[in-house]
Amino acid sequence: MQKKNSKNRIWIYAKWIIIPVLIGSIVGRIMSSFIDYEVLKSPFLAPPSIAFPIVWTILYILMWISYARLEDKNLLDKNLNILYYVQLWVNALWSIFFFVLKWRLFSFFWIILLDILVIWMVVKMYKKDKTAWLLQIPYILWILFASYLTIAFYLLNN
Repeated sequence: MQKKNSKNRIWIYAKWIIIPVLIGSIVGRIMSSFIDYEVLKSPFLAPPSIAFPIVWTILYILMWISYARLEDKNLLDKNLNILYYVQLWVNALWSIFFFVLKWRLFSFFWIILLDILVIWMVVKMYKKDKTAWLLQIPYILWILFASYLTIAFYLLNN
């Protein structure tokens, strides 16, 4: 296996942070005026709204490092690439369904799809690189928690 030079490594890591942050920023702009989190009846353990941008920034950074690590080590394949991008878009669309369109029950089923995609992606990562896998554990835990919040918000506010 050929060793990558430092310029290539910097580019690998830079491009993988840009993609999730760009997607998150676009979705954030679209939905910013539609967010009604503060007026909804909140379930037990619902974090304050300020927690979400902090948590998502951390998760995007971890996703970025994990995915860039796999590319840097030449461990990516077509299926993992597709899975990565599909789960990113499913993730982004959840926010639009939940906040913009107010499709709360649909959002619950959508986030279950996201849970499945992310777990599948992380299993594939586990087989390739244990560090990349470990960096994804907070993402799995957060979306599972978000699944609970999604159904709880639906039940409390329907």
